[in-house]
Amino acid sequence: MINWTSLETVFLDMDGTLLDLHFDNHFWLEHLPRRYAERNGMHAEKARDKIISMIMAQRGTLNFYCTDYWSEQLALDITGLKSELSDRIGYRPHVADFLQSLKKAGLQSVIVTNCHPDPLELKLQRTGLDRYVDGIVSSHQLGKPKEDTAFWQDLQQLAPYRAASTLMVDDSFPVLESARSAGIAQCLGILAPDSKRAASKSHPEIPCVHHFDEVLTAIHQQRPHHQKSPLPSDD
Repeated sequence: MINWTSLETVFLDMDGTLLDLHFDNHFWLEHLPRRYAERNGMHAEKARDKIISMIMAQRGTLNFYCTDYWSEQLALDITGLKSELSDRIGYRPHVADFLQSLKKAGLQSVIVTNCHPDPLELKLQRTGLDRYVDGIVSSHQLGKPKEDTAFWQDLQQLAPYRAASTLMVDDSFPVLESARSAGIAQCLGILAPDSKRAASKSHPEIPCVHHFDEVLTAIHQQRPHHQKSPLPSDD
């Protein structure tokens, strides 16, 4: 599925890949519409329809992920509202074992996320995820989302890499397709990003897994283990 022997760098999406996408889905589809409805004297379902329509109009752009943009558009403190649900922020299954395996294998791990810096900080405070990877880059630092193929060239400024020896792991097929178009050698899709929802269908050309336990054996077999790094459990 993945040739781990050829890799030097593993780029990792955060939401839906390392962290359970349930937090974000619940926020945008349930919590935010409810708060917006309360603020504007609307029925929650009508507020939800309006917000989803606005969000989908920005799909594939940096605004889609921008907390500042949505705070302005909706006249609400998006980061503050997200903090109300911070207890829902958590790891996906087997993430600890996976990140530990990457370190033991001597691979550089870098989170490459479309998450805005404000909710990113909230999630890092809640999970301590930044302690277990070699770096974190938000697309907001580069002014374009991962769906833009130009993002990957600009990424060299913040996280230098060799495309031929790099793997990108993400739950978004458009992002993975963008990475492939930009020359990233290998991609891996995540089919079960939200613990409360059914898994997605596989991509016809990109290898996919439901959870990281499906690749642990291959990493152990293909890469020498020479480094230990204690990580939090998935309990």
